[in-house]
Amino acid sequence: MNKKNVLTIRIPEDLKERIEKTAATQGVSLNQFALYAFTRGISDIDTANFLKKRIQGKTKESIEDGFKKVMGKVGKKDKLPSWDKL
Repeated sequence: MNKKNVLTIRIPEDLKERIEKTAATQGVSLNQFALYAFTRGISDIDTANFLKKRIQGKTKESIEDGFKKVMGKVGKKDKLPSWDKL
């Protein structure tokens, strides 16, 4: 592995133990679980930033109006299949 692909971090012992335990529970290596956790965390941050930009400068009312407009296009489903009923 290229040195550029290696990241060394210091973490509290209890967090390291939790990571090791979770990786073992999931049946994956510590490295594989860490990659998953980093990727998931960054994706969550990216999504939050995207949504913040989308609503920036908009009022609650304009967001609700847009939502209602889209939902109005969906139409009502009066006849649900039997498998889709509670």
